[in-house]
Amino acid sequence: MSTEQIPSHRQQPTFSAAVAALEAVVAAGDDEQFGPALGLVGGLFGTADPAEQAAAGPRLAALLPDAPPFPRAHLAMVVGACVEHGADPVACSGPVLAGLRGALTGAQLLVRRWVSTGGGPLPGAEEDDPAEAHERIADPAHLDEWHAHLAVVAWWTLHLWQQAAWAVYAHPEVRAEARASGVTEVILELFDRYQGEQHDFKGLVHLALMLDDEPLLVLDRPTGTGYLLRMSGLSDTFQLHTLLADVLIGGGHLPGTPQDREVVALARTAFLDGRRVVATGAFNLVAPDGSWVWNEGTPSDIPVVDGVRTLVLEPLPYERSWSAGRFIQEVPGDLRLERVLDPAEAARRLAATVPGQTPAEAFR
Repeated sequence: MSTEQIPSHRQQPTFSAAVAALEAVVAAGDDEQFGPALGLVGGLFGTADPAEQAAAGPRLAALLPDAPPFPRAHLAMVVGACVEHGADPVACSGPVLAGLRGALTGAQLLVRRWVSTGGGPLPGAEEDDPAEAHERIADPAHLDEWHAHLAVVAWWTLHLWQQAAWAVYAHPEVRAEARASGVTEVILELFDRYQGEQHDFKGLVHLALMLDDEPLLVLDRPTGTGYLLRMSGLSDTFQLHTLLADVLIGGGHLPGTPQDREVVALARTAFLDGRRVVATGAFNLVAPDGSWVWNEGTPSDIPVVDGVRTLVLEPLPYERSWSAGRFIQEVPGDLRLERVLDPAEAARRLAATVPGQTPAEAFR
């Protein structure tokens, strides 16, 4: 064999080879080698072509359950990067969202133990020592060493799981599957239970609640008309309000002043350029039971009646305005009209609703 045929031990491995090496480390249960092997995967990620990055996503996601606790979140970040570069988001989402659930549960356990051991400021990921936090919360009578370790890991890595979860939840097929399986319901409940100011879940909550290809029945009380629409990718009800005005007023179906075209573009696909563009309210959004549907919420707040989310439009009780744009810029928004209800159907649907509350009742 000539020297040209002998592979050099100094030759830089490929990204795919690094992924295979990490799989071998996990299969062998060699936790000491996991960090270096993962570091090589991360270091070579940028050198890989898109096909390699996409193919690696599900393989790396499959390693998450058996990865050591602390570096597991960093592996999840690599999985998220693979998804952002074309990996199958559904194939990657299960282990990532399971990891997020575990981190939320562990972080909340740390908070409870922190309170029960004297309270005070919760540890900061940048300035405090995980070992000191572990020593404080571990107690044979209340929390064994292993579960104390997992709680500390969860607290220090929760922000990484949030980012990885964002990468998969940004895809409508993941949102649909996670909602149908009950995963999103569990995650939202854990968000709701969380106590502590170190983590902000608002963006991820809005993303997880986002509806796609969702029918929306809209009834306009002043005119007695009704409309069946379909919405996708709307991250808050401000955005829905803007697009309702565009489709129904701008489309000539309802009286009123059409929305500014730039405001509409920002609610659909355009990106803010640093300026503050103001949108104005056109309706009061009301549920069929008369309660208000707040712009600050999400379209998922609109109740389902007879199998379809149903919203009633009433006159504005006072002027409203807000900063135009999408709360989640990465996801384009869409609202389109499918059909206008015939007058008899609109009248029947409206007759089953209750007039909206007064402002005094709504703000009570």
